[in-house]
Amino acid sequence: MVKEQSYWGCQQNLISPDKELLAILKYICTESNKIYNCAVYYARQIWFKTKRIVGRAEICAQMKHNRHFTAMYVSASQQVCNGVAESFRSFQKLNKLFWTGFLDQRPKPPSYRKAGLFTVSYPKRWLKLVGEKIRLPLGRQVKTWFGLAEFFIDMPSNLDWASIKEVRILPRNGAFYAEFVYKMEPQKIDVNLTKALGVDHGIDNWLTCVDTLGNSFIVDGKHIKSMNQWYNKRVATLKEGHNETYWTKLLATITEKRNRQMREGINKAARIVINHCLEHR
Repeated sequence: MVKEQSYWGCQQNLISPDKELLAILKYICTESNKIYNCAVYYARQIWFKTKRIVGRAEICAQMKHNRHFTAMYVSASQQVCNGVAESFRSFQKLNKLFWTGFLDQRPKPPSYRKAGLFTVSYPKRWLKLVGEKIRLPLGRQVKTWFGLAEFFIDMPSNLDWASIKEVRILPRNGAFYAEFVYKMEPQKIDVNLTKALGVDHGIDNWLTCVDTLGNSFIVDGKHIKSMNQWYNKRVATLKEGHNETYWTKLLATITEKRNRQMREGINKAARIVINHCLEHR
């Protein structure tokens, strides 16, 4: 029996927190990073001493008395441990490929993260929609320490609550994003295999495209190139006289802005190409 394939989407929304929400987001993402490193430490020690890969249940059982594990909502802490277990399973598969001669370089076990922030994931079953906001629990320990039981983020108006399966808090370059993982209905796509589009990737002429019908178009890349050049010059100026690891809030801010601009440019270029294919299919 063939298992039905599932399709998933992920929408990323920038969170604009007030001081209280910002403190909460920093707290849970900091604890998530510490849980990750503690779980990696345990899994690495088991591997080095016994050459055994630990599973998610064993990691969660070992970590349940860890003070960082209990400093968050338990389900969110378990999601971090599950991610560590998946990383070690991937390492195990790569290791087998190396010893059977299908991989040239010997893989290394997952390593520790630097001090900072890490993603926090909440499965749908522990979330609640309250009006136009989503309630995310903080756990008993946080309620005991700080008197806070939950926090709220905005529910996207373009998504259906019933389709959402997971909400993630993603820290990046001093900003916080809410990622909404939702189930998508499969779309039947009518593709004509006798037609094709050739794409040549460049810099000033970002995409030069010609199809088998003789139609052609160019996606201009000069604007994207200009923004990227400005970013590189700005970073070089700010880091002048410092070592390579020098980093500030200003550098993080302009880096995040530049990354969003690049992502928007890529999405718009992809839409131009897709629209052309749909029009001439």
